[in-house]
Amino acid sequence: MGFTEIADRIWVARYDWFDVNVTLVGGDRGLLVVDTHASESAARGVVDDVRRLVAGRSARTVVGVVNTHEHFDHTFGNGVFRHEYGEIPIHAHEVAAERTVVAGERIKDLYDTEPHDPHRDEVQRTTIVPADRTFSSAIALDLGDRMVELVHPGRGHTGGDLVVRVPDADVLLAGDLVEESAMRHGVPGFGADCYPLDWPLSLDIVLGLTGAASVVVPGHGAPVGRDFVEEQRNAIGIVAETIRDLATRGVPVAQALEAAEWPYPRDELGHAVRRGYEQVPRSQRRLPLV
Repeated sequence: MGFTEIADRIWVARYDWFDVNVTLVGGDRGLLVVDTHASESAARGVVDDVRRLVAGRSARTVVGVVNTHEHFDHTFGNGVFRHEYGEIPIHAHEVAAERTVVAGERIKDLYDTEPHDPHRDEVQRTTIVPADRTFSSAIALDLGDRMVELVHPGRGHTGGDLVVRVPDADVLLAGDLVEESAMRHGVPGFGADCYPLDWPLSLDIVLGLTGAASVVVPGHGAPVGRDFVEEQRNAIGIVAETIRDLATRGVPVAQALEAAEWPYPRDELGHAVRRGYEQVPRSQRRLPLV
């Protein structure tokens, strides 16, 4: 636990809960925090790790936060960073910012049904603080001696995914558009708000922002290289094309999982298939959704 430097003034901390990553990008003006963990309590631990890291360094101040998307394990620490570092800007894609509160309240309701979950109380006590600096396509943040690019490559894991590119260090923070975590056996997060037909195209944009030597930090799990992203893009592409083929051939959505071979376990793909069928234009489907 704690931050490890993976490139010049870029540190990643990988936390056991959700195997989630929090990243710091340093510049002359201070530190940019990318994602803030899953509760106020967990975020206080992140702040402690930040303080241990910067002790004796010139860049001691957090000057901004970025949320790679709206899910609670990436946003529920926003309020703690505001409390500790003042009214710093919180950046996100406009769709993610708009959905953060609703997505967070839904998670609180889910935790309410799990009285024995050790994180139940801390999740429910968290005040949801959405981003207040938004963009639609791309924006650059000035950290003094380096620029950091925020890019919305398209929909995939959610409708508001962004990636963070640090060109001078050849590092790209991919959020949950890329998943490495052993907790999920490397399976991308096909949740109830995913866009499986768009996801491969979004990863094409991500790959266009990387080179052979780039380091890519996923939202969960260890940093990877471009080859890993290519492999995951191809597997997600197979999921997308399989869904499209089944829908256009008239296979009912309720039968789709058993009607084809998939690159990931079937029990991980229920949401992907349902969401994918919803994305296929009705004019291209032989049968209505059932």
